[in-house]
This record gives sequence, structure tokens and C-alpha cells, in this order.
Amino acid sequence: MAKGSVRNSIRRHRFDANEMTQQELADKAGVTRQAIISIESGKYSPSLELAFRIARAFGARLEDVFSWDEGGGE
Repeated sequence: MAKGSVRNSIRRHRFDANEMTQQELADKAGVTRQAIISIESGKYSPSLELAFRIARAFGARLEDVFSWDEGGGE
């Protein structure tokens, strides 16, 4: 089975949301700034619950912020 990965457009959404800081997003999502940094950089995939909270912080749908890459980026 091919390994996939979760992709995100958090950085773009933060920019589009009046340049929301990582700390502001973390506060809205109920996590640390370090968690947002790890998710945004692709080092960590969020739980489904956290992914929904992040998307809602932008007023966006889950699939507008996160996507599944079948190839895993390799």
C-alpha cells in the first residue's frame, strides 16, 4: 500500500485572515503555537478533531484547509 500524507494550506489561510499569527490560530484552536508550527510545516498531522477546529478558526471547510496526498510527497 502506498504511503500518503496530509497536506495543508494553513499558511495561506493565515495570510488571507488578515495575517493571523500562529499564536492567534493556536489560541482559537486550543493548542500551543508549537503544535501549529509542526502542523503547518507538515511535520505532524493533526487529529481529525483538531483539523476541524483549525478549519473553523478560518471559517473554512475541512477540505479547504487539509487534503490527502496519495503519493506522500516522495
